[in-house]
Amino acid sequence: MSEPSESKDWQVAADVEGKATQRDCAHLGEVREVSPSTTEGCEDCLRTGSTWLHLRECLACGHIGCCDSSPNRHASAHAREESGHDVARSFEPGEDWAWCYADQLLLLPTGGGR
Repeated sequence: MSEPSESKDWQVAADVEGKATQRDCAHLGEVREVSPSTTEGCEDCLRTGSTWLHLRECLACGHIGCCDSSPNRHASAHAREESGHDVARSFEPGEDWAWCYADQLLLLPTGGGR
C-alpha cells in the first residue's frame, strides 16, 4: 500500500475526457496532509465484507475508499456525502495523481511541496 500523503501541491492536468484544459479546480484548498484511515483496503468494504479493485485516499481526511470501477464506489460516495472532501488521490503503489470529484478534473503533482 501507499505511504501517508506528504504535503504537496497539485495542478489540473486534464478534464473528465482526458483532454488538456485551462479550467481551475475550485477545491484544491481542501487538500491537507493526511494519514490513511487504513492500509488494509477500502475501509467500507472491509466493514461489509465486500471487494474492491483500486483504492483512493481522501485528501481532506485520509478515508480510504474503493474506486468507481469497484462495485460499491465508496471513494466517490464519500466525496458526495462529506462536504469539503472533493479531492482524492490514488492509493495504488507507483501512482501519483489525484481526482476532484466535484470538478471532474485529473490532478498531477506540481513537483514542489508546500
